[in-house]
Order: sequence, then C-alpha cells, then structure tokens
Amino acid sequence: MTTLASHRDHTAPSDLLSALRTARTAGPDALAATLEERGLQVLDGGRNNDVFAWTTATTPTCIKLYKKTDRQRVEREWHGLTHAAGLSSAPRPLWLDNDLEQPALGMTLLPGSPILDVLDPTSAIKSLADTTRALQSIPLKEPLASLERVDSIGHYIARLTDVWPGQLADATDDPQTPDMLALLHRWKNSGDPELLAQPAPRVYSRGDANLLNWLHDGESTYVADFEFSGFSDVAVDAADHIEHISARVIPDDVWVGSEADLGVTPDNRARFEAARRTIALRWLAVLWKQRTQRSEEFAALHERVRALQG
Repeated sequence: MTTLASHRDHTAPSDLLSALRTARTAGPDALAATLEERGLQVLDGGRNNDVFAWTTATTPTCIKLYKKTDRQRVEREWHGLTHAAGLSSAPRPLWLDNDLEQPALGMTLLPGSPILDVLDPTSAIKSLADTTRALQSIPLKEPLASLERVDSIGHYIARLTDVWPGQLADATDDPQTPDMLALLHRWKNSGDPELLAQPAPRVYSRGDANLLNWLHDGESTYVADFEFSGFSDVAVDAADHIEHISARVIPDDVWVGSEADLGVTPDNRARFEAARRTIALRWLAVLWKQRTQRSEEFAALHERVRALQG
C-alpha cells in the first residue's frame, strides 16, 4: 500500500484507534464494549469495512476502520475524498492512520437518510446527477488520473469474455444456460466490446454506483464511500448509475429524465447505450450465480437485458 500523508489540520486519535483495533481483534463483545465506553456508534453501509460515528470529537467524525486493503482501497479513498473536498455533498478528509494491518481514515459526518427511502425519487436522482457531474468537473490529478476505477468497463468486459463463458460451460444441464449463452453471444457480436475499448476523455469516478452510498436530507443529496475511486468517462458512469442493480427500485422514467443531467449527449450516446447493455449483462452474470436464492431479481434482470439488446 502506498504511504499517504495525513491531513495537516487534524491528528489521528491514536489511543482511540488502538483501542478499536484491539477490540475488533478480540471479537464482537469486546468491540461493543469499547464502542460504548468511547461513545462511538456503528454506522450502516460499511460493507467490507467497519464505520463508526464519533460525535463527541471536536469535529464530529466518521471513522472508517478497514478490513480489506486490496485494490488500493485506502489510497483510492483518501485521494478521492481529497479530490471532492471542496464539495459540500461529500465528506471532508480529516486524517489518515497508515497502520499496516488495520488502517483507518477519519472524515466529516454526513447528514441525511438513504436516498432509497425518499418519497420523491425524481428530485433525489437529479441531485445525484448534479453531484456526479460536479465531481467529474474537477480536474483530475495524480494518482487518480492514472488509476482506473475499480469495476471499470474493461473489467466488466473481461469478466463477460473470460470468466462467465467458463461458468456457463460447467452448467450445461441448467435450463437457463442456453438463454444466457444466447445473450452473451449476441453481446459479443454486437460491436459493444470494441466500441467501449475505444478511448474516451477521462473524468473522476467514485467507481461505485450503489445507491446505498447516497443520503438525502430533504433538500440536498450527499455521497459517501470513495474506496473504488479512479478515472472513468461520462458515458460509462451514466450507464453505471442507471444499470446498477440497486437502481432497479427507481422507475425507468426517472432515469430517462436524468440522462442529460448525467452528461449523456448525442456525441456519447452510442457509448452510453453500449455501456448500459454491457453493465446490465454483467449484473445478470452476477445474479445467475444466485439464481435460486434471488429468482425474482434474476428473472426481472433477464428480461431487462433482453429488452436492452432489442
């Protein structure tokens, strides 16, 4: 992991972090006791890592204690937060503690509730699009300018080209396999992979369109989780927002109305449509592996991919 300098204006709370690391290693009961003793609350949405609210700090702080450090997560998040530091819709980075086994990052707390809970998705999605474009409009700097986002469109294409065909070949008796192979074959012959392999102007990308990372307070929309940060392009990231599996709860007409706000233009529409078909097919491959447990989601996405392919 690349060594990163801590923010000059804040100091990492070394004693608190040491207690957290010791307690997390000891187990859930020890961690719960330490959180209560230190006045910390667990925050939802950490997924791969642990996230806590430290509201008694001089600056109310969100502490992210990493479990996973692969794919340069810590470096990506620190530089992504620094990139977005001038926007009120993103957390401000406060400090970074580069522990070799359990690094930790401190950032300001965000207000609001999950965007998926709002009653007016149209205004919330427009705000999401505005924030996305604001992040993209900030000039890229190193190392983000040379660091492709995690789950890039190239990564999706590689999974569909090199991984899923082999998985389907091992499931020849499954009744869904012929349909999956037909969709995959149609995609491969569509020209989409070749179109998406062409270069496009680079912009900043958080690298993760999951709507669980977006919060709304009734007026403004805020975004968290920058650990997949890197570069992408406007058309691909617009498609990623619309075709991410978490986006299915938002009506399609809301997404159609947001395309221009997300930066889709006549000049990049072909790339945008190719990215939509590719990203949707990639999510179908993910759900195919869980087709028994998530049968309704799988069936719905199966129909969506067929519709996108025409």
